[in-house]
Amino acid sequence: MPIYAYKCTACGFAQDEMQKVSDAPLTVCPSCGKPDYAKQITAAGFALKGTGWYATDFKGGSKPVEAKTDVPPPACGTGACPACN
Repeated sequence: MPIYAYKCTACGFAQDEMQKVSDAPLTVCPSCGKPDYAKQITAAGFALKGTGWYATDFKGGSKPVEAKTDVPPPACGTGACPACN
């Protein structure tokens, strides 16, 4: 069941209400009893999980290229490493 945010424009009372989608909106404030209780516009709360979404796969830009691991390092004594120089 969805949760809707309500606020009374007369007294400022605010509360979240759990209602069915098919239920009529509430209009009477439970605090002051005036007919100024109305739904508020709120952001949807959901998260995109898994791969294939911008936030998980593409947000960080391009990934650094990893060094090839199939090429062995040069042997010591060939002058190719800093220790030989």
